[in-house]
Amino acid sequence: MDFKDNYTLNNGILIPNIGFGTWRSPNNEETINAVSTALKCGYRLIDTASAYNNENEVGQGLLVSGLSRDKYFLTTKLPNPIRGYEETLKEVYAQLKRLKTDYIDLYLIHWPRPRLFHDDYIRKNAESYLALEELYHKGIIKALGVSNFLPHHLDELMSTTHVLPSVNQILLYPGQNHTAIKEYCSKKGIQLEAYTPLGKPSLLNDPTINRIADNHHKAASQVLLNYQISKGIIPLVKSVHEERILSNIDCFDFELTPEETYILDNFKNQGVEQTDEMIDNINH
Repeated sequence: MDFKDNYTLNNGILIPNIGFGTWRSPNNEETINAVSTALKCGYRLIDTASAYNNENEVGQGLLVSGLSRDKYFLTTKLPNPIRGYEETLKEVYAQLKRLKTDYIDLYLIHWPRPRLFHDDYIRKNAESYLALEELYHKGIIKALGVSNFLPHHLDELMSTTHVLPSVNQILLYPGQNHTAIKEYCSKKGIQLEAYTPLGKPSLLNDPTINRIADNHHKAASQVLLNYQISKGIIPLVKSVHEERILSNIDCFDFELTPEETYILDNFKNQGVEQTDEMIDNINH
């Protein structure tokens, strides 16, 4: 694979060290252009989800790019209203059709306990994961993972399944550190991905972060992305504007000092880390 750089997942699959996300990207030509532009600019990991309602457009953007299928890494996710063995199989095959591909590189369970299955989420997740394991063994899915799972959610899932999740995609940026999840996933060999790696708008305007950026003649956004990558975390960035898409990936040609890294490691909390209650409130 012609990646800028990559990590090796716990099942031996290579994954790029930066990704292009499509959350809130519209289901129209804008997303088609954004995906094809991202690939043109050098991104090789494209992240979408059934819940984003843009898999058709993402799939079209992948085709428009002209890249062969083995030159990019595609992630999508199981939506919250879908749980159970047969239901999950049906959804994945529908997603393959929407994405215009015959396999998915990484497939995630989007949220740990949907409200619809809240009282029975452990069993329903296990049933869905069983279906995903079947598709994994057939080569239709190359790696399995989860999103927004806290340590106890992962324990519950792994107590009933056979294939260790390769990835946990979580909310992560300086000041939103999720220390417990980081430590857990590191011990288990689960790769972390960071969605919203640029944090709140106030983070990009923070004087301290901008001083670090000035030290390297870079933008604040590039500092935040470089920081995650230096920690072995895969940031997922999103934009529909070519200038921003190109700027975000231009974050590899400098190295933060130990002092700068310490500042970002200990950045003032920008919000309460996710709990079960917060996940329930977000997870419709």
